[in-house]
Amino acid sequence: MGKARILIAEDEQNIVESLSFILKRAGFDVDTAADGTEALDRVRRLPFSALVLDIMLPGMNGFDVLRAIRSDQNLAALPVIVLTAKGQAGDRRMAEAIGASAFITKPFSNAEVVAHVSRLAGGVAGR
Repeated sequence: MGKARILIAEDEQNIVESLSFILKRAGFDVDTAADGTEALDRVRRLPFSALVLDIMLPGMNGFDVLRAIRSDQNLAALPVIVLTAKGQAGDRRMAEAIGASAFITKPFSNAEVVAHVSRLAGGVAGR
């Protein structure tokens, strides 16, 4: 079995670089998408072990991407870690109600991101 493959859906390049670096260093294969439509297209076409999903994405936002994933029987089991600068309780409740596997607020700690991804994607390499 190969490395767990993670998709990062984030439009802020500095955050993409940071997340990619820490996840690659932790032993994951990493792919990225800069908007919600691209992220949804990638998870439909390629096998991923987990998705790190920003809420504030151009075009299709993270809540819509999460809804689409949870309503697709081929993707419904994909672990989705919601990552957002919007730490309001309402956003957390919305993400949890739609079916987020975990919720991380920016600014995030590297260890917290790696711990969530490892816990959720560790045994699911290649879906």
